[in-house]
Amino acid sequence: MVRKIIFFENHFIEFYQKQNVKVKGKIQYVFELIQQVERVPEKFLKHLVGTNGLYAIRIEYQSNIYRIFCCFDKDKLVVLFNGFHKKTQKTPKKEIEKAEKLMKLYFEQKDSRNE
Repeated sequence: MVRKIIFFENHFIEFYQKQNVKVKGKIQYVFELIQQVERVPEKFLKHLVGTNGLYAIRIEYQSNIYRIFCCFDKDKLVVLFNGFHKKTQKTPKKEIEKAEKLMKLYFEQKDSRNE
């Protein structure tokens, strides 16, 4: 395994539980790819321009598009934040802002544990 995936709080889990079995399967497939492939294609994992280290895991199933926000912690650990069903061309600003807040909170909590 190249990378480990962890969940921060329960935002992703709540999103995941609402999906149907086929979408869950596709999400699992992409997670396995991220965990096992050294260079993950941008089709599945892309840095969000204008953010400080925020990435979007990209899931497509039939004509539906899903995004799961994440970041890296020490290169080998992928931390998952919120996910959503993308219904427009542009990623909603409120979803990016939520992910950025969660990422900031994750690193603040991690730093306070390490002191």
